[in-house]
This record gives sequence, C-alpha cells and structure tokens, in this order.
Amino acid sequence: MDYRIVLYTQRVDVVESYGERRDCADQNIPRFLSACGYLPVPVPNIRDTVVEMVRQLGPAGIVLTGGNSLVKYGGDAPERDEMEKSILELAAARNIPVFGFCRGMQVVLDFFGCSLKDVQGHVAVRHSVRGQMGGAIVNSYHRQACFHVKEPLYVLAEAEDGAAEAVGCRQARIFACMWHPERESPFAEPDMQRVRRLFG
Repeated sequence: MDYRIVLYTQRVDVVESYGERRDCADQNIPRFLSACGYLPVPVPNIRDTVVEMVRQLGPAGIVLTGGNSLVKYGGDAPERDEMEKSILELAAARNIPVFGFCRGMQVVLDFFGCSLKDVQGHVAVRHSVRGQMGGAIVNSYHRQACFHVKEPLYVLAEAEDGAAEAVGCRQARIFACMWHPERESPFAEPDMQRVRRLFG
C-alpha cells in the first residue's frame, strides 16, 4: 500500500546545559497521522530546509503542531515562528491543505491578523465546544485564545467563554482546532475523519 506523505512540525526545546536547540514532537503525533492513513514526516525548524522539503516531497498535507508560544506572546522559538509562517505561505501558494492544532491554530490565527489574549481555565482540562461542527467534549492545553476571528477565517466551534476553538478558511484549504487529537485514547474518529477529508 502506498502512503501519501504528510509533513508535521515540531516544538523547539532549549537545552542550555548542552547549548542546543532541539526539535522534538510527541510520538503520538505520527501515530495519529499513521492511523489516518498517511506517512508522517517530521520537519526541522529550519526555514530553507522545510521549504525545499515541501517542494521536493509534494506532501498531501501539512500539520502545524502544538508546543511553544509565539514569540510575540512570550515564546522563545523565533526560528519556529519564521518557518511556520513560510510554510503557510507556500502551502497557500501551492494549494496544499494545512491542519493546525493548539499552537498550530494560533499560528494560523496570527498569520491572518487575529490577535490572542491570555485565558484562564483552558489548561489540562476537558470542556465543551459548540458551533457549525456540532457539540463535543474536547481536551484543552492552551493559555492564549482568540475571541475575534477575522476574514478569511471563520469560526467552526467555540468554547463556553466565547474563545474560538476551531476555524476554517475561505481562501485556503485550512482547518485548525485548539484541542490535541493525538492526546485522545483511542484517537477520536471525528478528528480522523476531518483529517482525511482535508488531506484526501
């Protein structure tokens, strides 16, 4: 069976004792993407390398994962911010679908000029969401959220406090959510179906 490639981003861990900036990701991310029927390939937080990987590999999709706040909101991984902005620009230009979760959704929001604000009660909890996608109970691990989503993005689900929990895009093939699909056990079938519909 031939699997289509899906690229996924990684968080930056700063290891001061070694003077290293390491890229890493939860092993459940490739497990989730494999369960959806794709060949997951991690990308480094090196802009030029990732741009070339997209051009050479022609992925079925790109996943912007969680971890690391954006620098403008207190994060310490400017190289990741730069890389993910570039990969979003390239995906839009090449009509490559993008799925973002947690930080990944925040990257999408920031890319389209939507601001974030600090929130309480969204870290290590489960809460309900509602909207065009219907109702669901999802996990939550984020400290910033968006309450005013701008075009071309539109809200698909929101939390009880009005925070946007999932968005789509009218100008590009983008779906993003604030929950972590890889942290569900077993993986939730609605999450897997959304990825398959997006990536084909």
